[in-house]
Amino acid sequence: MTDQTTPDIIYTKTDEAPQLAAASLLPIIQRFLKAANISIGTRDISLAGRILAAFPEKLTDAQKIRDDLGELGRLVKEASANVIKLPNISASVPQLVEAVTELQGQGYDIPDYPADPQTDAEKETRARYDAIKGSAVNPVLREGNSDRRAPSSVKAYAKANPHRMGTWSPDSKTRVSTMGANDFRSNETSVTLNAAQAAGPIKIELTGDDGAVTNLKDGLSMPEGTIVDATFMSVAALKTFYQEQIDKTLEDGTLFSLHMKATMMKVSDPIIFGHAVAAYLAPVFEKHGAAFKEAGINPNGGFGTLFEAIDALHNGTEIRTEIDAVLADRPPLYMVNSDRGITNLHVPSDVIIDASMPAVIRAGGKGWGPDGKEDDTNCVIPDSSYAPVYDAAVRFSKANDALDPTTAGTVQNVGLMAQKAEEYGSHPTTFEIPAAGTVRVIAANGDVLHEHQVAAGDIWRMASTRKAPNENWIGLALDRMATTGYSTIFWLDRTRAHDAELLKYIEPAMDAAGVADKVQIMAPEAATTESFSIIYKGENTIAVTGNVLRDYLTDLFPILEVGTSAKMLSVVKLMEGGGLFETGAGGSAPKHVEQLLEENHLRWDSLGEFCALGESLRFLSTAKSSSAAAVLGDAVDAATERLLREGRSPQRKVGPPDNRDSHFWFACYWAEALATQATDPDIAAAFADLYAALTAKEDAILAELAAGRGQSVDLGGYYNTVDEKTAVVMRPSTTFNSLMDG
Repeated sequence: MTDQTTPDIIYTKTDEAPQLAAASLLPIIQRFLKAANISIGTRDISLAGRILAAFPEKLTDAQKIRDDLGELGRLVKEASANVIKLPNISASVPQLVEAVTELQGQGYDIPDYPADPQTDAEKETRARYDAIKGSAVNPVLREGNSDRRAPSSVKAYAKANPHRMGTWSPDSKTRVSTMGANDFRSNETSVTLNAAQAAGPIKIELTGDDGAVTNLKDGLSMPEGTIVDATFMSVAALKTFYQEQIDKTLEDGTLFSLHMKATMMKVSDPIIFGHAVAAYLAPVFEKHGAAFKEAGINPNGGFGTLFEAIDALHNGTEIRTEIDAVLADRPPLYMVNSDRGITNLHVPSDVIIDASMPAVIRAGGKGWGPDGKEDDTNCVIPDSSYAPVYDAAVRFSKANDALDPTTAGTVQNVGLMAQKAEEYGSHPTTFEIPAAGTVRVIAANGDVLHEHQVAAGDIWRMASTRKAPNENWIGLALDRMATTGYSTIFWLDRTRAHDAELLKYIEPAMDAAGVADKVQIMAPEAATTESFSIIYKGENTIAVTGNVLRDYLTDLFPILEVGTSAKMLSVVKLMEGGGLFETGAGGSAPKHVEQLLEENHLRWDSLGEFCALGESLRFLSTAKSSSAAAVLGDAVDAATERLLREGRSPQRKVGPPDNRDSHFWFACYWAEALATQATDPDIAAAFADLYAALTAKEDAILAELAAGRGQSVDLGGYYNTVDEKTAVVMRPSTTFNSLMDG
């Protein structure tokens, strides 16, 4: 059970590498904040925690936990909110199933995930699990818009210690391929609700070609001024597109790679991913498709679950031989792990576009093939809404070579994301159409807001963007522009339906503020080229974007500029006055966990946590008039800068220092900064002895931290680790622990 009272600062328990790092770092933070009478507590928003919270009736009293995500969802709507949010798993179905199986093995009597629910009970269980999978956390917590940028210390370090960049050739065959027609972008319609339309519930209906009416969704409530979008992707066009790209990739002699985000777009993208799997194995599905359907075999989970299900069939060995023959005739696949044979199409959550595309661009347009060698790749991004961003980045890189981190400027981001804005809020209103007909969105007053002719299997979705977040976003962009003086670009396409509605808010606001001549409005493709041109010259710019591009760009540019997105500073100014401080976009880093389990080395870099902590403390100092919090926050920044300067960040391979060593050094430098500052003599006195003790016992602590490196470790679980076992692994120095816990 997590703490019952609301502390000054909430530090979230999440998953995988960030959760393991927290086991080492959080006791340090607690020790330092306690000296200043600042409370910090945890709330469990991990995948395992969310699963257990969803089935309280299945658990013993000792096993029950609170719905911490629900609590935080209420808290972020209060002015007192101060939350440090670490990355969490955006669970795909395979990950969710794995977590459920692990919890069951630990004695939790939770139900299986029903892949094909039939009974009312199974449908109700499936609905609970569906609320957990995908990016279930971020839409709940993000009750504000995003101000995201590389801290100055991180940027300075990257310039002085540049990361490796691959060399681009003008002759590179790497390219971005997208549909361009009959997809979400081309079929989009958009409307801004007037008072009459918003006066009551909105419903979504499918009228079949046979006249039958199916209620897809009703009771939707949206206030006046909400921008409501609707669109669909033609499954027939998607299948044709995939076959064309498979053929073109084979002709080019490159790798085939699919780039999507099945974690955030948890309804639509797994379906689109599944069609790619079926297209790649088309001869097998043409021959055995009916048998697969009868056996409940679904390609949406990727090669991994597909092959397991096929192996269980009576003729599984025969079918696997046919699959091998088909794959031999296909172009080689982009690999997630060449050594283990894990391809781009194995698991929908393995290749996430906002990380995978920057990796290709940073590597000079190269991806890893099944032969363990780098090669050019066809980057397949089916929907054309944002594919032009990556296409422009690839074309610019071919023409200008790789970005030079030693001279590059920076792209900051102001992102519209509050209240489940845009596509990332579309999950409850996304449907795989069961029969051909017409989908209509009907307002309370009877107005038909949207109307689309669809075929069976098409993917239809509706998204919305509310007035208050829009206005808050525009204001945040103007504030950042005034503060920095940087070139500011709204990444909006006047020819896209949704963007045209947004501009009805933006342009009058620019005129009213007298800055219409200082702000540029560019379609994403042109904005990408312009932004690259700016940072190549060593200058800076602010990208003002919608929710999806916020997500994509805050990986793309940081990975090129500073080598990683995990070191970004992300401040979410909650609309009710609170603060949400996110610790970077490095994901939950499952490969880091694998390395820890095998070699007792955690290469996760907690720099994002340090930056978020400093901002959280400064926010607290203002919100609660705490001078001590300001002193601690400034000292965090000083410690972070010295950590970078002294080269104390974790290294990738076992042997050199890892995450736990960096935490020790952070504690040393933080204590030193507090002991030597003159602003608060009481705090200086409180930390003088601690700094002296850390310095005196440095050798003993580092030796204890290094003991056992290179050996496998046991955490008692993966999704639900055992606290005691995790503490043994992540806090191996009894000397250091005594100083932090005493």
